[in-house]
Amino acid sequence: MARIITVTDPGDPRLHDYTGLTDVELRRRREPAEGLFIAEGEKVVRRAGDAGYAMRSMLLSAKWVDVMSDVIDRFDAPVYVVDPALAEEVTGYHVHRGALASMQRRPLPTAADVLRTARRVVVMESVNDHTNIGAIFRSAAALGMDAVLLSPDCADPLYRRSVKVSMGAVFSVPYARVDTWPRGLETVRGAGFRLLALTPGEKARPLDDVAAHRMERVALMLGAEGSGLSSRALAAADEWVRIPMSHGVDSLNVGAAAAVAFYAVTSGRPR
Repeated sequence: MARIITVTDPGDPRLHDYTGLTDVELRRRREPAEGLFIAEGEKVVRRAGDAGYAMRSMLLSAKWVDVMSDVIDRFDAPVYVVDPALAEEVTGYHVHRGALASMQRRPLPTAADVLRTARRVVVMESVNDHTNIGAIFRSAAALGMDAVLLSPDCADPLYRRSVKVSMGAVFSVPYARVDTWPRGLETVRGAGFRLLALTPGEKARPLDDVAAHRMERVALMLGAEGSGLSSRALAAADEWVRIPMSHGVDSLNVGAAAAVAFYAVTSGRPR
């Protein structure tokens, strides 16, 4: 049974995991170093627990204690109950969802590990916007992509914003970092995957032509918003593909483009 503790001092050291949640640079450094991430909202907290992440503590307003009672009973972790004003002072924002949990990170698998059982893989280069990371993970989970590989400079999928936007999908899609970029893509190719670089470039083939049918052993490469894939990443791909555009639009947001591309390679259209 978890311990339920009412806290009235915003400087209480037991609330350390929750301090300064709006300071992106601070949290980017702190959370991986301290082996934690923050789950926000009832659904996301539940999904983190269901995915097997250990809970360090919870931070709740009083009205959420009953709502989260079954989750509280599952974990031998302290539950800090605070009033909304104190929660805002500690975290730096109004916690309108009422429930936060500090969860323990797990060691990441290697790229070779996640490729071993995958058929369709997402490869991201320099996607450093947490909202885009979360959206891409959510689409990957919903549309049947099996794993995600990240270049070293991609944003953290377990950052609070990424987790929230993904609605916890970051817990259900295995992911790994590619340590050397883009040389590490040889691991993907060596595992039998065809590397498709998604780019609006004129030399790219229409995605409908390349993914005319459900694809196996394919790795879809996505670049950062605006700049897209680097020249080095494009050179490392087996083929360039594009989503045909209309009405003078030159490209989609990377999150939207990802969803279109995922559907194209996972849907089982007739020959």
